[in-house]
Amino acid sequence: MALVEGRTHAFVEANTFPFLGGLAHFLPNGRLAEVMDRLHELETGFWQAKADFLRRYAELRQSAAAEWRTLAGKLVTHPEQLVATIESSFPLPPQMDRFFGFEIHQFQVSAPEALQRELITTAEQQQVITARQRAANEAATKIRRDTEVFVAECVASLREQTATLCGEMLTSISSSETGVHQKTLNRLVRFIDQFKQMNFANDVEMERQLERVRTELLSKTAEEYRDSATARTRLTTGLQQLASHARQLARQDATDLVERFGELGRRKFQLAA
Repeated sequence: MALVEGRTHAFVEANTFPFLGGLAHFLPNGRLAEVMDRLHELETGFWQAKADFLRRYAELRQSAAAEWRTLAGKLVTHPEQLVATIESSFPLPPQMDRFFGFEIHQFQVSAPEALQRELITTAEQQQVITARQRAANEAATKIRRDTEVFVAECVASLREQTATLCGEMLTSISSSETGVHQKTLNRLVRFIDQFKQMNFANDVEMERQLERVRTELLSKTAEEYRDSATARTRLTTGLQQLASHARQLARQDATDLVERFGELGRRKFQLAA
């Protein structure tokens, strides 16, 4: 169960953006079906592990109690009392279900066009109405500002991930005795596909750079790169240039991109309305 839990957290973190200070994770629509299918597989594995644990629970309980009896004699003067206290703290099998859980909560997030104040009765005071309106305006401003910051951070994160992957590939190529491995090239292929699915902010520049690399560098196999020093040099140079460009983009002000994202959101909102 701990293994499934660790794999689930790692999978979510690798395929989403931290949201609301890490309380939630933002998943672009393009990744929704694939990610949810994998999470359902992990959930199935969790419940299977739980069922296996409960089948062996009585045996494990007896084994743990026996170990405590052996250890208690070395710890306290009256080991029987300690062992009895420990044994009584073990939950009974019928009570075990409440200690297990695997839950996924999904929320659809949309940036509001405007916040409207609640309907109010005529008996409410004018200052209350004014206070509510001010609170609504402040909330709308904060939501808009926080959304802009979040989108900019997501864009920078994907760009930085591009640079990091290129650096790892270069290290692998330089440290391997055989040079270029196909799995090293496949990592970049998978990343480019994943980038397109995660690119909800429409980072055209970074996506164009990745597609250029796919065309120019990933059309050859690892064997072809191993057989040609010129091709290997072209590969490493291309990865270095991509990493450098990605880091440069990650440090740039993403205001224009965020604004275009906002305009796209408003157009979609108007079309839907």
